[in-house]
Amino acid sequence: MARQQFVAGVQPYRKTYYEPGYEPKETDLLCAFRIEPSPGIPLEEAAAAVAAESSTGTWTEVWSQEMTDLHRYKGRCYAIDGNTAYIAYPLDLFEEGSIVNVMSSIVGNVFGFKAVRALRLLDMRIPTAYLKTFPGPPTGIAQERDRLKVYHRPLLGGTIKPKLGLGPKEFARVVYECLVGGLDTTKDDENLNSQPFCRWRDRYLYVMDAVHRAEEETGEAKGHWLNVTAGDTEEMLRRAEFAKEVGSRYIMVDFLTAGFSAYATLRRRAEELGLMIHCHRAMHAVFTRPKDHGIHFRVVAKWLRMAGGDHVHTGTVVGKLEGAREEVRGIADLLREEFVPANPQRGLLFDQPWAGLKPLFPVASGGIHVWHVPDLVSIYGNDAFFLFGGGTHGHPRGSRAGARANRAAVEAVAAAYREGRDILAEGRQILQDAARTCPELREAMELWEGVTFGEE
Repeated sequence: MARQQFVAGVQPYRKTYYEPGYEPKETDLLCAFRIEPSPGIPLEEAAAAVAAESSTGTWTEVWSQEMTDLHRYKGRCYAIDGNTAYIAYPLDLFEEGSIVNVMSSIVGNVFGFKAVRALRLLDMRIPTAYLKTFPGPPTGIAQERDRLKVYHRPLLGGTIKPKLGLGPKEFARVVYECLVGGLDTTKDDENLNSQPFCRWRDRYLYVMDAVHRAEEETGEAKGHWLNVTAGDTEEMLRRAEFAKEVGSRYIMVDFLTAGFSAYATLRRRAEELGLMIHCHRAMHAVFTRPKDHGIHFRVVAKWLRMAGGDHVHTGTVVGKLEGAREEVRGIADLLREEFVPANPQRGLLFDQPWAGLKPLFPVASGGIHVWHVPDLVSIYGNDAFFLFGGGTHGHPRGSRAGARANRAAVEAVAAAYREGRDILAEGRQILQDAARTCPELREAMELWEGVTFGEE
């Protein structure tokens, strides 16, 4: 006979998982969820349901709950502010060093829960004790600057265009033109893997020959981010190892489509090989862009710093991709700073220490050209990576001229920034002054003047 305490039917979650006034521990992992309850469901019940179903709960009482200490392990909704619920999770709920386990627990099931019509993970506070179980970026900002010997300005890159269709030899020719023109590095695009018209091994060989020739001609350190993304992890490792064999120091990967388990394996091998990793966020907007449902990109950025990348795309504000100015600044802080205080204006709802994990470069990419440089430096400051694709290759005189224009624009604006000038108010004049000695910049300014994608 079943014990009387196990009453058949759906049990209210509030009784166990809603604890207003609970004081989170330093070791608790904290989440802020924006919740739209389903019709007829009180917000407190919906919030408690999220806490329950992302930790120890289920829809009814079960006899096996007496075999553990639910009070110790359960998630707790400890505060509600408007439609934002704050939930604390005990550290022991999560496997050490596993973004996969964090995702499976906190965002793995509750987003399909009937108690909520819409659910969005706005922010997450990762405790120091848990951060210490993660490797962080393999190289970091200071070491990459040392490799390139570039300290006084943002780093400059260019994605090779068109995205698909170039053969290996033609692709490498564009790489060479960009690097000789003044870019620090170039890169594959996110969807260039190993298609029939451009097999990865041939591309790597031709590209690295182009990189070495550009270094000899310019006397500057150069590089190309070779995309090692593949359909299985062993193949990604094979490509990374070949990249090292042919003299590259740089690889890239689509970390979300590859998955965090595959990424963790690749990151470990990359560090052993002395390779830096450029992380493209392909697919992110599927779940980060909706305003009422999904996961804000600032959370994904935190996960990436924990798992360990050296670059990650963040949007540009002024380019063609979505991203509000203050939110992008907040994400850049999360990638670079040792401690980031809560700042609701930037969407940062928790203090976030980083426990010694190395910083990484935020990447501004997508629809940017020379006129955007004052805005970009104002948003990101000096420690950033500006990635010009069409804004390099669309120059009237080709990719080499486009690279020269970008280099001249960034160096001029970065110098004014270091001098403490108001680069937003004076940006036009700064660019015009630089264009007097750089015809390529003047031509780029004439071509793209007035071409804008606006701001969020």
